[in-house]
Amino acid sequence: MEAMDRFELEGTLSGFQERMSKVALFDPLFELQRKKQTDANGQPVDMMELGLLALLFFFEQKLVRNSKVGARDLALYLLRVMDDKLQVDIAKCEELARDIIQIFRPASGKKREFTFFNWESRERQTVYTSILRANAFDAKTNTQYYALDEDGLELVFATKEFYSEFQLSIHQLVLRKQLEKGEFQGALRQINEMRVDVESLQERMVKLEHEIKRSIVSEETLKRYSGLLDDIYTRLQRENEEFDELRQFVRDTRTRLYAAIHPDKHERAYEYILRIAGELEKVHAEHSGLLQKSMDLKNHALHSAKESLYYTGLSSFNFEQDVAGVIFGLPLPLESMRGIVSPFMGIAQRKTWSPLTLFAEQNTTGTAEQGPREEGFLEAADEQSGLQFSLRRSAFFAEIMELLIQELEQQPELELLQFIDRVKGYGYQHWLERRSFYDFMLILHQRSPVKPLSVEQGNDSAGLDKVFGLLGGKVLLIQEAAGMAMTGTRYQIQNMKLKWEDG
Repeated sequence: MEAMDRFELEGTLSGFQERMSKVALFDPLFELQRKKQTDANGQPVDMMELGLLALLFFFEQKLVRNSKVGARDLALYLLRVMDDKLQVDIAKCEELARDIIQIFRPASGKKREFTFFNWESRERQTVYTSILRANAFDAKTNTQYYALDEDGLELVFATKEFYSEFQLSIHQLVLRKQLEKGEFQGALRQINEMRVDVESLQERMVKLEHEIKRSIVSEETLKRYSGLLDDIYTRLQRENEEFDELRQFVRDTRTRLYAAIHPDKHERAYEYILRIAGELEKVHAEHSGLLQKSMDLKNHALHSAKESLYYTGLSSFNFEQDVAGVIFGLPLPLESMRGIVSPFMGIAQRKTWSPLTLFAEQNTTGTAEQGPREEGFLEAADEQSGLQFSLRRSAFFAEIMELLIQELEQQPELELLQFIDRVKGYGYQHWLERRSFYDFMLILHQRSPVKPLSVEQGNDSAGLDKVFGLLGGKVLLIQEAAGMAMTGTRYQIQNMKLKWEDG
């Protein structure tokens, strides 16, 4: 075996204190295991299991938000659990409950100590854990209440393993956080753990393929495996999308480090990010193979199993034995005979014709026509009416422009709200009830800065060349402003600032 790289060796020791802190959480359970207790018949009482039951009891009380939980409540819970297994009474359960509480929370009130040698820092260290904490005290009944502390909650969660199919998703989340914090050495190790997860998934897929080929013997098992493969494919697809995002994130990080590389500071980080990119590509390629494998299982293995299920049923069916033998060999009544024969007979069909079809509505359209046929000749569009509308609207735009120029001559800058008030003041309230007024304001805002149309801009179908020609040599600027212009009609428009361009 080749010698490990110094950085790889450091990677195995990285976070040693945090891992030992997790081990320290289980220390009170093993201390309970060393305590010897017996019931009334002399049978041993497993204190470790009772300690875990106590944790689950306090956790359940925390879920229901019951803050007044003491030793007697725990004793009643233990009595109900052990009632049909061990010979114990309420007094014995109270003794067991107080022993458990004293282990989780020492009588001195101090936290539990756990001492170990930290191989990362090369020195002995001590971590402190607090499983239970004093929650309240009832002076009238002299009762102390307890509740789970933070370490107790962590211990409860640590005893429940995550589903193995979610381990890869968890590693992906941890990898993203490590890359965001710049912990490239830990990220590389995280990718190696992801590779182990992918290899375990590959082994499970192989086992699942064998199970599908030999275990599907009915329609129910076929549906169950089909649903299982759908869930696996959905989860793998979601993980594959996360891999794509991680690849892009690593690529961006590599580009950033390359642009800001410094021999003393970023060179080692750039080497790590190159290794991370390479290892991530390998893991992603293996994971993509899993995605393809799940598709193959769904498309081929399930299809083959369905065909084998069909042919197995077909080959095992014997018409002479299962149908003819029953009909001719057993003296069955006529009703039973009809039930046996009916699956092999076609549905009764009879063609009839009703005289009422003579009075039904007749279809005069072709088979390819979707709607009713238009009877009549096509007529040319009335272009004259469209031209009259354009002329009227152009004249209306010119009136608005003349009034706007008049107001800007008196005040170089005004808002659309002020201009609308001037329109009302001059008695042109009917302007605000026409859609063309707001269309003209939107055209001005779209073409800002507004100036007379030149020959290069071409002809304007709306007649705006004459309207903009009223500006002369000036240029009109229109900008958005805060608020909405409420005109008192069914129309409203965004407020604007109207002014002349300087120079």
